[in-house]
Amino acid sequence: MASFHRLLLLFTILCICTAESAELWSQFCNHNSQINSTQLSANIDSLLAELMSGTVQNGFSTISYGKAEDQVFGLAQCRGDVSSEDCSSCVEDASKQIRKLCPSQSDARIWYDYCFMRYGTNKFFGQVDTSVGIIFYNVENVTDPDSFNKELVSLSDKISSEAVKPGNKGLGRGKKQLSPFLTLYELAQCTRDLTPLSCDQCLAIAIGNFPIFCNNKKGCRVLHGSCIVRYELYPFFFPLDPKETLVNMPLKYYHSSTVHNP
Repeated sequence: MASFHRLLLLFTILCICTAESAELWSQFCNHNSQINSTQLSANIDSLLAELMSGTVQNGFSTISYGKAEDQVFGLAQCRGDVSSEDCSSCVEDASKQIRKLCPSQSDARIWYDYCFMRYGTNKFFGQVDTSVGIIFYNVENVTDPDSFNKELVSLSDKISSEAVKPGNKGLGRGKKQLSPFLTLYELAQCTRDLTPLSCDQCLAIAIGNFPIFCNNKKGCRVLHGSCIVRYELYPFFFPLDPKETLVNMPLKYYHSSTVHNP
């Protein structure tokens, strides 16, 4: 009975409900980009306020603010499967935290589990950004790597095909039953400024990191400026099967790597 109670407590800790705040995954502050004027700093603040408003309404927003050397471009997007309430809460948190975490940089990105936000002085809309890759991988290995990796490749192909369909707004997700007691879940999300071809290109690069950094691991998250991809052995996206419960495994159970691509 004591073992059961400990298991129940662990399960309760790992489970989250949709009313809770989104988890901050990571941020990238480009230290080669500096805010060199008070006007640029003010423009970033104004841009973030407009991004937050536009994203709450549509789940996605791209805007520019200011003129000449003080002009700044911004993008924000919520994950395609989350509610409008969770989207609103996430982009509000992101707009506050990105300035706190990158106070002096004019090029910054921030990733939450429910949303993504970035800004910069170069117009990046419609361009595939994999210049920075932040990768989190579970510290534990699967018990049958050959079978697992085969199913992961198949599921990755499936969700990538879904993500590039115009009506899906860059979102692909799916699951694969590996055994009576084990299911693989995977989600891909491109930013909605990308064409289907560009989305496919970004996801191919992201998924290509699996065998390099996440080989045989029970879970992996790859974050780029234009797409993310994630797989786990527990349900983490919506909508859920009535028999499933959303689970959030804290990032302290993952190792991380940062990759800078040319």
